Amino acid sequence: MLYLPPDAENQQQRATLDWPKRFQKLAESAKSPALKKYYEASIAAGDTPVNDVPMVAVDFETTGMNPDKHGIISIAVIPMTLGRLNMSKAKQWIVKPRRLLTEESITIHGITHSAIERAPDLSEIIDPLLEAVAGKVWVVHYQGIERPFLQGAFEERLQESIHFPVIDTMEIEARFHRQKRSLWDKLTGKKQVSIRLSDSRERYNLPFYAPHDAMTDALSCGELLQAQIAHHFSADTPIEDIWLP
Repeated sequence: MLYLPPDAENQQQRATLDWPKRFQKLAESAKSPALKKYYEASIAAGDTPVNDVPMVAVDFETTGMNPDKHGIISIAVIPMTLGRLNMSKAKQWIVKPRRLLTEESITIHGITHSAIERAPDLSEIIDPLLEAVAGKVWVVHYQGIERPFLQGAFEERLQESIHFPVIDTMEIEARFHRQKRSLWDKLTGKKQVSIRLSDSRERYNLPFYAPHDAMTDALSCGELLQAQIAHHFSADTPIEDIWLP
């Protein structure tokens, strides 16, 4: 992935978007009862200290990287705060994708045709999924997966999308560990610092976990955020300084 730093307009939007007010408007217009209930649970205001924000670490396993061509096959959510990942309330679902399961994706995440044959369609777990994330800010590693894949799945099944802010631990790593490459770096072929999940965890001396299992990756992401806040921010940092609109 190539990281492009957010432009001034996006930076301003990060700070000024009023998510509680937006959730209120979305609740009024939502047609799906599950979505309406989700929005009515609201979300933290942007000036709330991150230490006071309920969060949920989320990871999806998918059949590929393109939400227009591929589908979700596994979802894991772990309620968390800066001090704790609550594994006793973690949830995981395997769902049957409406897109082809490729041999390449099976090799990566190990979820086979037989494993998803008995799995429900995502439409059957929308209610418990939204209940698990209601009122919480999503924490992911690379928001180009979870948000667009879920939006596409909801549009296909509910004929309406879902909107929410996310904390992207990959974006945070890019902020602090990826600078604009100089001409000399380009000429000499100097590689940029990796902001992949496992490499990012290594920078904070976090243990290695085998990747490509939704629950393990959600745990990895949540722990990484805790380390990032401790190293680069503080418990009193407003959530609007960290999340992406």
